[in-house]
Amino acid sequence: MQRKRNAPFYTFAQPVGWWVSLSLHPPYESMVSEADNPAPRDTAALAESLDRVLAWSHARDYVGFSKFDLYNSPLARAVVPSNHRLRALLGALWARSPINLRPLLRVQPSRNPKGIALFAMAYLRRYQCTQQTDDLARAEELLDWLDQTHARGYAGKCWGYDHPWYSLHFYAPRDSPNVVVSGNVAHTFLEAYEVTGNEKYLETARSCVRFLLTDLSAPEQSAEMRNIGYIPGSDWAVLNINGLAGSVLARTAKHTGEAELTQEARRLIAFLADKQTDYGAWHYAWPDDTSRVKHDNYHTGNVLDWLLDYTTLTGDTSFREQFRRGLVFYRDQLLLPSGQPKWRSDRVWPADVHSAAQTIVTFSKAAVEFDPAALDDAHRVAAWSVRHLQSPAGYFIYQQGRFWKKRYTLMRWCNAWMAFALSSLLLAEHRLDRK
Repeated sequence: MQRKRNAPFYTFAQPVGWWVSLSLHPPYESMVSEADNPAPRDTAALAESLDRVLAWSHARDYVGFSKFDLYNSPLARAVVPSNHRLRALLGALWARSPINLRPLLRVQPSRNPKGIALFAMAYLRRYQCTQQTDDLARAEELLDWLDQTHARGYAGKCWGYDHPWYSLHFYAPRDSPNVVVSGNVAHTFLEAYEVTGNEKYLETARSCVRFLLTDLSAPEQSAEMRNIGYIPGSDWAVLNINGLAGSVLARTAKHTGEAELTQEARRLIAFLADKQTDYGAWHYAWPDDTSRVKHDNYHTGNVLDWLLDYTTLTGDTSFREQFRRGLVFYRDQLLLPSGQPKWRSDRVWPADVHSAAQTIVTFSKAAVEFDPAALDDAHRVAAWSVRHLQSPAGYFIYQQGRFWKKRYTLMRWCNAWMAFALSSLLLAEHRLDRK
């Protein structure tokens, strides 16, 4: 059961003051001491940074705002006409706002299931480094909450966002399930099973597999390849979710021994690998003309994670060359020498905290499973991120532009992702040290 919230934090006046302070205080460069500006491979400083963001988030019970939560505002729901395209457009503008308008529009902060999964993963990964039982206990508490709050009425356990979501391609009501949230939650339960050996975590992940295979359409299929819909009833082919679903199936099959899951995983990954461009990148969706952007940072890194996961989990090296070419593109086209992540391959700004976190995760994973030299890239991005995006209070801000910063924070997009990223880097270093 979710703990009782700290009442003063959720009054109307308190968030308004928080919004003003986050929007107007001076640049972080003038507020960060040398101790908060870690040099590359400063593991102790990164561990301290992770501790601060987890402590800040835990103090708020992991409750906060989300990037696309406009329609968690009763005022927005009442005023904005129920025209799908209009609501999708306003939701996109909302996500790009330079100031945090949520308190003024009475958006209710809440727990985001994907964010909770990322926080649980961060605790599980730190526990593997330190064996501190408090980390395991907090991870298990968050996993219990996820297990109690899954969507009902589907073939297996599944999860969605804590807000209505108007995409140009579909509408997803609040808490309705999708692949992104469900797949990431499943990975967290699988990690918990691998850490603890508790069968209930594997059972929950296997239940989610039933949702992936039963409730989601597969609009493009052949004997060798298939893709998967984003939400039940949608046939929009978003490429990174193909990899996510394939990696969940492969990871589950590793523990259950179900050869048919490995076969389905290979078909999903084959579809993804087939859509790589001749210069090593992927568009957001397929066909290419359905992509709103060309090659952005965090979706590219996400694709690489799932490709490498599949290869490592199954021993099938069929797609290793696609991964290698993709990693070269990612390093050369989406990362600056300073450690700053680029927004897209053709656009530097803004430097988004999710892009920074994804870059750390991708190169940390690559260091353990592909090339240890990638750890330097992960450390470079982590050092840049802590210096430029972490507040002295512990939370991470949303974005830095060329001339401005979006100084407000989003619980899942900023803090859950950076906690997951820093814990992944520390675990990668721990594993490499033990080799």
